[in-house]
Amino acid sequence: MLTFANLVLFYLTLAGTGRSERCPQFCICDNIKHSVTCVNKNLTRVPVTIPQLTNKLDIHGNNIKVIPGSAFLPIPYLTHLNMQKCNIETIEEGAFRGLGRLVYLNLGSNNIAFIYQESFDGLSFLQQLVLENNHIEEIKPGAFSQLGFLNLLNLGNNFLVYLPDMIFQGLHQIKWINLSNNTLNIVADQAFAGLPTLKRLSLDHNELQYLPNEALSKLSGVTRLDLGWNPLTFIGEEAVQMDSLKQVFLNDMALQDVSHNAFEKSPSLTLIDFQNNQLKMMQPMTGLKQIKKVNLKGNPIHCNCYMRPFKEWVDKSTIQANTVCSSPISFRGEHLESLRAIDLKCDSNISEVEEEQVPAPITSTEEFTSCPQNCVCRPDLLHVSCENKGHRKIPKGFPANTRLLDLQRNEFHTVPKNSFPDLKNLVSLHLQNCHIAELQSRAFLGMKKMIYLYLSNNKLSTINTAAFEGIPQLTYLYLDHNQFTKIPKGAFKFLPNLFALHLQYNSISFLSDDMMTGAEKLRWLCLTGNNINYVSPMALHATEELEKLHLDENVLSEVPTSALLNLPMLGELKLSKNPIKYIGNGAFLPVASSLQHLYLDNLGLEKISAGAFAGLGPGMRSLYLENNKLPNLPSMNNFTNLEVIDLGDNPFVCNCQLLPLHRWIEKLNLKVDATCELPANVHGQRVKDISFKTCLGWKEEKPKSTEHKVKTNKKPIKRSQKIPNTSKGMINKSR
Repeated sequence: MLTFANLVLFYLTLAGTGRSERCPQFCICDNIKHSVTCVNKNLTRVPVTIPQLTNKLDIHGNNIKVIPGSAFLPIPYLTHLNMQKCNIETIEEGAFRGLGRLVYLNLGSNNIAFIYQESFDGLSFLQQLVLENNHIEEIKPGAFSQLGFLNLLNLGNNFLVYLPDMIFQGLHQIKWINLSNNTLNIVADQAFAGLPTLKRLSLDHNELQYLPNEALSKLSGVTRLDLGWNPLTFIGEEAVQMDSLKQVFLNDMALQDVSHNAFEKSPSLTLIDFQNNQLKMMQPMTGLKQIKKVNLKGNPIHCNCYMRPFKEWVDKSTIQANTVCSSPISFRGEHLESLRAIDLKCDSNISEVEEEQVPAPITSTEEFTSCPQNCVCRPDLLHVSCENKGHRKIPKGFPANTRLLDLQRNEFHTVPKNSFPDLKNLVSLHLQNCHIAELQSRAFLGMKKMIYLYLSNNKLSTINTAAFEGIPQLTYLYLDHNQFTKIPKGAFKFLPNLFALHLQYNSISFLSDDMMTGAEKLRWLCLTGNNINYVSPMALHATEELEKLHLDENVLSEVPTSALLNLPMLGELKLSKNPIKYIGNGAFLPVASSLQHLYLDNLGLEKISAGAFAGLGPGMRSLYLENNKLPNLPSMNNFTNLEVIDLGDNPFVCNCQLLPLHRWIEKLNLKVDATCELPANVHGQRVKDISFKTCLGWKEEKPKSTEHKVKTNKKPIKRSQKIPNTSKGMINKSR
């Protein structure tokens, strides 16, 4: 039995250890709450004198590239560890050994590329693991095998392409796995095996061309499945077989057809979200006795006789359909709920054009008989894969009703004219990493239904203007990671339905006049990571419907205001990591009425003029200004509806000129990371916490008239598709 004297001696011993009482330099230690904070101190390693009894350690915003083995052994009582934004690249074996009490580990927004089997050794009681916003390409088998108490695993915003069998083995109590915003294309049949406690799986914003039916069928306990923003075109018979599933989100895809019994083996479903797809009709869904809502908003639904069975079904079962008719003209804009089933008729003199608008049922597999050598044909999925089979020429003899063809990682060098005869039903073609340097005229001739074309990671330096002739329905074109130095005028003139164009990570130096001629329906344009130093005022003249423009990681020295003049629907503008030192008055006026998300981080920005944000206001949802050199900001009072604001890592001078910013931050229901650099007596303190009593009576400088008069486009804004939130790793709502 311990005596009182022994207890005193025990605690004195703890206090006398070399590490227990000292607080690391540049850190703040709260020995009552047993917490240590060393945020944004440019530390290059984990501090070595952290008090032994520390429970919470926050060292985010430093420069710790490697977490060495046994880095935390001297602080075994740790329960919460935050290492966000530390530029971490490597987790050495045994880095977290000794942290058997840790329940929360945040490694988000770092540069981690690989998760090894030993990366999380010792974290036997961990409950939440955040790995979002890294560069994770591969997770080695057994990496999570010791995390038996984990209930949240966040792997969002990484570079995962493939989920192998048993990748999550050992997660016996997991409740939610977030895999959003990766580039997942293949999911192995046993990827989700052994996860009986999983309740929610997020696979949205990936590159899934078809549902991983077999893998999903292993998830007996999942109640919510997020699959939105994947390029799926159809859902076949009994595609989703999940007994406990209650909510499935299939929004913002490219769905053109859904089998009537696609969810027959998921009898617990109460909600199916088909919002923003290309569905023209729906059949009654069989086997769904508990269904309460089927969301079809944003689909071009034809309210004619083909929709009558669906209408009768939702009326009889009292299902909320959320369906707006796009045709016939007499019903356009009407809600299906307001119509009677008897009113849904087809004209006996229906024209051929109208008949073509009625989607055909999913093609049977009878034609799926032939298969080229060294390829794998899946008749059940209408999918053919010849990936990485050493092909030097594009194979012939594919099944005529193939919808997805994967030819990536071969060595073709060129795509000759008419390379894909008889593939008139093809929807998606993968030609990544094929050493392609040339696309000949009419290379894809006859592929009239193709929507997705992947040409990433090749050696293309120019585009034959006739290369894309014959694929008028192409919607998504990936030309990223090639060798383009410019975009030839008229390159996209045969692509009238182009929706998203990916040209990131090439060597394009300028955007010339009318470079997007022909692509009038373009909504997303990604030019990240080029060498762009100039954008012609007429470069984007043809793309009046553009909603997302990414010009980040280029060499622009100013905001390309003139080039924004004809973009009345632009909702997202990324200018991050350009050497823009100054932003003048009216810089965003041309897009002020539509802009929602603005990225101005990592610019080296030194000054923003008083009228720079003129016109911007309640419509803005997110504003990123972190990692700049701003001593002050102009009035932010018009930004009343922000959901995300990041002002971190700016050298704010907390004098009277900063009083308006202080007042604005006080009114926000957001946590704002803004700290004082000067004067010295308040260095490191939050702007929000500073007292400005000496500034009573001080008047804010009013914006002067704009330096350049900018004519704005007054066309009304129509948003046909919701812009996804691409915010990564930023601070969200609520304190």
